Amino acid sequence: MAVYTHVPAEEIDAFLTRYDAGRLVSAKGIAEGVENSNYLLETTNGRYILTLYEKRVDEADLPFFIDLLDHLGERGCLVPRFIPDRTGKRLQQLSGRPACLIEFLTGISVTEPTPAQAKAAGAALGQMHRAAEGFSGQRRNALDLPGWHDLAGKCGDHFDEIAPGLGDRVAQELAWLDAHWPSDLPRAVIHADLFPDNVLMLGDQVTGLIDFYFSCTDIRAYDLAVTQSAWCFSNDGSAWHADRAAALVQGYVESFGLSDAERRGFQALCRGAALRFLLTRAYDWINTPADALVTRKDPLAFLRRLDFYASASPAELLGA
Repeated sequence: MAVYTHVPAEEIDAFLTRYDAGRLVSAKGIAEGVENSNYLLETTNGRYILTLYEKRVDEADLPFFIDLLDHLGERGCLVPRFIPDRTGKRLQQLSGRPACLIEFLTGISVTEPTPAQAKAAGAALGQMHRAAEGFSGQRRNALDLPGWHDLAGKCGDHFDEIAPGLGDRVAQELAWLDAHWPSDLPRAVIHADLFPDNVLMLGDQVTGLIDFYFSCTDIRAYDLAVTQSAWCFSNDGSAWHADRAAALVQGYVESFGLSDAERRGFQALCRGAALRFLLTRAYDWINTPADALVTRKDPLAFLRRLDFYASASPAELLGA
């Protein structure tokens, strides 16, 4: 989440008149993340999230996200659904951007997860995968292996402005993944971005999964690899938390399961997950406007994860 488009309070209040959501009391921009402009709204009826979709989110993809969250919500997943206005319309325009009013879910995002919280996150991911079965929507993952090649090309010589030798390291990893990517594993709808800040919790209980704007159709176990890369290291990527990793995988296996083939391919999936976030963070580091209300994230935190994954044993990653 972030704020690129600044919307006056008067415009937000007028926007709310399309809904049975009450009058605006306050609107606060949410600075975390890099994708869309988000506001936490307090109204006379309660709390809501207002999201304006910026250029990275294709408006043509929004029906996929809306339908997916409806599908998951109907099957018991704690996800924030898109709220229809009085005419049943959920996708609007505001300040020249596509916009939606979205349910607010209670809970907080943890910054230093405990093993118990990691296990709960793994279980919630497995439950989401179970609930997604039968969903007919399809969306290509633009940040798959070919997409990583494309993104690396766009970063070009700027890699070495972030860290000397980073461009060569990325090229070497892409070559390794080209040779080892396990493309024959089961595919499904995945979240693809289940960082701790996209999981709401109260204590050790998950109260919501949010921010599905990277969700797509891809290797299902890759979703677990992305989640592990986000939950099981220190923020700067320098420390690996084996207890969190074992708990996360255990929670997922208990709620959904993991096949032998997925276990064999898991190290490559983890290396791919680390490279994916290294690349997107590097691109954003290079291209984020100086005046945007956005928290830039360190690409090297995922280089450190990548280096760990490249040397780790599969058993170590799976908590065996």
